[in-house]
Amino acid sequence: MNDAQDSQTSRRGFLHSSASAAVGGALASQIGFPAIASGTGNTETLRIGLIGCGGRGSGAALNALKADNNVELSAMGDVFKDNLESSLNLLQKELPEKVKVPVNQRFVGFDAYQKVIDSDVDIVLLATPPGFRPLHLKAAVEGGKHVFIEITAAIDAPGVRSVLKSSELARAKGLTIVSGFCWRYNHSLQATAEQIRAGAIGEVRALYATYYRGALHHKYHGERTPEMTDMEWQLRDWYNYLWLSGDVTLLLSGAHSVDKMSWWLNDVMPTAAVALGSRAIPSEANTFDNGFVVYEYANGIRGFLGCRSQDGCYTSNGDYIIGTKGICKISRTPVIEGETNWRYRGVKNNMYQTEHDELIASIRAGKPINDGTRMARTTMMAILGRMAAYTGKRITWEQALNSQQKLVPDELDWDLKIDQPPLAVPGLTRFI
Repeated sequence: MNDAQDSQTSRRGFLHSSASAAVGGALASQIGFPAIASGTGNTETLRIGLIGCGGRGSGAALNALKADNNVELSAMGDVFKDNLESSLNLLQKELPEKVKVPVNQRFVGFDAYQKVIDSDVDIVLLATPPGFRPLHLKAAVEGGKHVFIEITAAIDAPGVRSVLKSSELARAKGLTIVSGFCWRYNHSLQATAEQIRAGAIGEVRALYATYYRGALHHKYHGERTPEMTDMEWQLRDWYNYLWLSGDVTLLLSGAHSVDKMSWWLNDVMPTAAVALGSRAIPSEANTFDNGFVVYEYANGIRGFLGCRSQDGCYTSNGDYIIGTKGICKISRTPVIEGETNWRYRGVKNNMYQTEHDELIASIRAGKPINDGTRMARTTMMAILGRMAAYTGKRITWEQALNSQQKLVPDELDWDLKIDQPPLAVPGLTRFI
């Protein structure tokens, strides 16, 4: 056996033993900080593959490369060559010693994701538009890769059901899945959750979460050129299209808020939702730019989610947790007022970096994190709200989870014409 083969065998042995060891151990993402100690266990080089080379993918890659001394980016994939090259140039400028992506490891096209997974990588970062998330996660887990998966986990119920299956398979294989629901990795919110669990506000009786932001008109800031097919244009400007974004206001933005709502309630899911929403600013989009969802729970409490993506309006990204003994308010700094008065005064962290620190540390320690099931359920909660807003109906959790509406085509090519559902009209749009 030559030195290269010996090194490769050693690395594969480490990855196998890490995935198999201590699957049931206590995990930082489940019990709060401090994180799993970084730098413990084997120090073999971990190779990273990036799937989706836009701004979020490039940011995730930087975080992953900064999370450990002995990691490198060795493969990249995107449907567009210019996206890949732009990302590669940025990453090489920032961390040249850790970016080792030869030409034959740069994959372009609809099958680029599979080529990255099939290459000699240990971890994949999934950062394409969310419509592709279930397919990519399935391929990554079946390929035996650890995964960082950006939100949301899916855009429809069939996708959520796929993610649930992939998460179970990852658990059986001892693979790590770290979710892009980044607030779960924020130290101040972890401390807040501990206060709520300890009874600082008494029994939670109501929740109100806001995600009021400026307009999200376009993801792509260039002009559509005559040679662009509908497929290319939609992939580049994916915010606007339901089959790619799932609704960037109600689902992609709103999911962050409902993930936190779920957290405060120990991840108990709502039984039903009623909602309203519309598109106030005319656009070619078939998604809403505002919505308000009321989530119903079996114990009688209500959760309220307000979302809006419009310029010139009040903005807010906050959480209000109303209990029998006090109120918790979360904006810049979490505060509790009532029988217990508390303010977070601990260390503030970069939650985007912490996600990747814990991803790598979990692999090193042989203690896999699996955020997949929770992420899928939170995603389904946000989809439930969208379904209620689009139809104007009261939709139950079971109805939503068992929905047969499939938004993403099975096969894609550059000339495919996708029949876009018309903009939803509450009261007229049917639940499927």
